Amino acid sequence: MTYVQDPYKQVGYLQQCLSSDKKPIGFFLGAGCPMAIRPEGDNGPPLIPDIDGLTKAVRDVLTKCNECGPLLRIIDDHFSMDGRSDVNVEQMLSHIRALRVVAGNDTVRGLSAANLDRLDEKICQTIHELVDKSLPSKETPYHRVASWVGAVTRINPVEIFTTNYDLLMEEAFEEHRVPYFDGFAGVRKPFFDIRAMEEDSLPARWARLWKLHGSINWYQIPTEGVLRGASNEQGLKRVIHPSHLKYEESRRMPYLAMIDRLRAFLKQPGATLVICGHSFRDEHINEVIVQGLQGTQTAIAFALLFDQLAKYPDAVKLARERPNLSLLARDGAIISGNQAKWPEKDAESVSENAGRWVMWIPVEPANKEGNRTAEFQLGDFAVLGEFLHELAGIARQYAEVQNAK
Repeated sequence: MTYVQDPYKQVGYLQQCLSSDKKPIGFFLGAGCPMAIRPEGDNGPPLIPDIDGLTKAVRDVLTKCNECGPLLRIIDDHFSMDGRSDVNVEQMLSHIRALRVVAGNDTVRGLSAANLDRLDEKICQTIHELVDKSLPSKETPYHRVASWVGAVTRINPVEIFTTNYDLLMEEAFEEHRVPYFDGFAGVRKPFFDIRAMEEDSLPARWARLWKLHGSINWYQIPTEGVLRGASNEQGLKRVIHPSHLKYEESRRMPYLAMIDRLRAFLKQPGATLVICGHSFRDEHINEVIVQGLQGTQTAIAFALLFDQLAKYPDAVKLARERPNLSLLARDGAIISGNQAKWPEKDAESVSENAGRWVMWIPVEPANKEGNRTAEFQLGDFAVLGEFLHELAGIARQYAEVQNAK
């Protein structure tokens, strides 16, 4: 049975949670978030492509490379023999690194250790070139998030989790003068400091930024560990690790420490995690979120989905089993484990432009006078940014009134 839910009520719940200055609040920003920024207009290319776009671009570069092209064909043969299709760049990198562990100084499945290192290096370099972008203006969704974070004095710090390698959130925080901690300490060569992450005694007004899959400005130095530098350091191995393999102690440590922060966040009573731009195709991330929600019944996660519910089968399966994971998609929702659709109304009852968070779309596009159905818009990171911008304005007005008393 499919229920009918009021999308405005869900917007209200989300607004209520985000307006609290006492709740632990976190955002999970996935690969779809940079897709909301299109410097050349709505029909132009995104600032940074999503995983599918990154995969295509990386494959194009490897195919045209005299050295790596033949190696890519060998990798593709592996996937074909293993019955794997639609392999994305993260899975490709994981496969290469798994083989590298087995190869040692020898050859495995037709690839030498040097071949595998070359492929790894070329893929990471290509990813770096694709995602090393700056925000095109100061009114992007990332700026909206930063503005909202800095608008209210909170008991608990806002925590931002992301699987993206780019530096867009850092840029927005700095342009809005919002202090943040990302697990590194120091000035000349900031080093990864797990003790500082665990003790976490910084003021609550400092946001926390946890980059689960690494970053284009993280570097691996065998004798020194993981350091943070500029995005264009030369001659150092970048820490871009979609792989969840235990291939190297020093490399996996930042990843495991970042994942532990997500676990710790969801253990807090009343924690609210807002997920945007995440397709739920990363099983390991899904597992951490679901286990966290399972262990803390008062925690809740709102997954704001850009597309129709049917495009996210993995998310639907998880949400049906976890009543405190709500999926809010363009055409329907999973709320308290139950699938729901948004209501339909006749054209006279609603306007097509009734609001930014919920729009009313003709059920039959050719019939503008026919019934209309609600369409939930907050899964679009650009719209979510506007939503946060409005909340930040309300919060500032409230603070000014309180200060005037």
